[in-house]
Amino acid sequence: MSTPNDGINRQRLFWGSCLALITTAFAFSVRAEIQTDVQAEFILTNANLGLFGGVFFWGFVISQVIFSPLCDTIGMRPIVRGAFIGHVSGALLMMFAQDFTMLWVGSLLTGLGAGLVEAGCNPLVVALYPEKKTEKLNIFHMWFPYGNLLAALLALGLTQLNISWENRLLLILIPALGYGVMMFSAKYPETEGVQAGVKPSEMLKACFASPTMLLMLAMMFITASMELPPSSWIPPVLTAGGAVQGILVFAFVFGIMGTLRLLAGPVERVLRPTGILFVGAILTTIGLYLFSQAETTFMLFFTAAIWAVGIAYFWPTMLAYVSERNPKSGALGLGMMGAMGMMAAAFVTPFMGTLSDEFGHDTIPVADARTVLEQVETVFPTLAATGTEAEAINDAVTKSSQALAEASGDALPPVLTTQALRAIDKAKGISSVASSSVADGANSVSSMLMEADSTGGKTAFERLSFFGIILIVVFGGLLLRDRAKGGYKQEHLLAKEEESAAA
Repeated sequence: MSTPNDGINRQRLFWGSCLALITTAFAFSVRAEIQTDVQAEFILTNANLGLFGGVFFWGFVISQVIFSPLCDTIGMRPIVRGAFIGHVSGALLMMFAQDFTMLWVGSLLTGLGAGLVEAGCNPLVVALYPEKKTEKLNIFHMWFPYGNLLAALLALGLTQLNISWENRLLLILIPALGYGVMMFSAKYPETEGVQAGVKPSEMLKACFASPTMLLMLAMMFITASMELPPSSWIPPVLTAGGAVQGILVFAFVFGIMGTLRLLAGPVERVLRPTGILFVGAILTTIGLYLFSQAETTFMLFFTAAIWAVGIAYFWPTMLAYVSERNPKSGALGLGMMGAMGMMAAAFVTPFMGTLSDEFGHDTIPVADARTVLEQVETVFPTLAATGTEAEAINDAVTKSSQALAEASGDALPPVLTTQALRAIDKAKGISSVASSSVADGANSVSSMLMEADSTGGKTAFERLSFFGIILIVVFGGLLLRDRAKGGYKQEHLLAKEEESAAA
């Protein structure tokens, strides 16, 4: 394996990797924090907002699938350089977005950058610290929650200062420039698989024909689904509920996660990886379910703490488990695990938005909403306005007419109704609207939308929590199997020179 005297600066590479993951965290957190503003700006459904959040994860999946298999061949430095390009270009494109398409592409590019960080830096950390994989991967991944905590607080502060959502995206560029400087010209080690002389055929077999790998890929889909999509939805859902600023709970959760990952070494020595996963499954399931039921500020923070402790070790420990129990899977195995986790997030994040639209619609008072829609359809066309104000008024009229046209008896159409209400809510601050006979009705729309978004989002949390039962059963079985065999045991790869010496 690489030694301290081989010209490789381990500290520079490790902390540069951590800064790269902080950039991913900033991209994740700032995007979550601006969702409410983006939804109002482009009048998006929760499903479309989920697409904006979900495409970030698709970008991650795409870059992992393409570049993880190439890590042994092209090395880790080109992959990390690509991550920098993705992070910076994505942030800039979102900042200057003129429509939802540009915003969507920007989110995709930041996701590509995030995936390249995982594709390059996970095998880098494993190569730098082959004897401390669980501990070092947890410390490396500690910077995702800590980065989210820092970014959430900074973004919230900028929001309080009335800094636009576009300018809040500048936060992503700060750590990006830092790791770009640290890692562009550094010397990198070979991957663990290359150092050990693992043949490509052996790596492929370990990835696609190993029962351990196939099982953990399935479990990665569920663990990631119970971590990342709810994290994306916490700010808008809890803010809509009105009990607390959702971004504060978001920061609280990631503060707990980061602190626990900092303590990964002693926790791993006591519980071992299978014990960590089993306990995490129990707490995640309980916490996510209770999260959906909490109403008061105290209960929101209390149940968020349970959930945060549960999900804290999932991602890095899943990666470490595969690397320790199936080491020949190498960089490709780590990439497959990361891709599966982000694929889950890419599917589940917009699905939660769809559930939120569906269940949230049931809370909208039909008679009151219909009255407002009819008033808007009648009065708004008579109001004087020019430029963007006229566009907002016309959009509210168009969407109100569409919702009323699709109404059936006493029932209003689910998605069209909330879209019309969002358009009305966007237009309510226009002076001609505020002084019209529809002013009171337009002002009442905010409370309708907040109740719908809060109830719909929490119901989506509740439905997702039931998948935790699968995790409890599977991880409990793995724990019992390890105990029956005398405890958890890590498999090691020998470097080529070590193998020759042993022979």
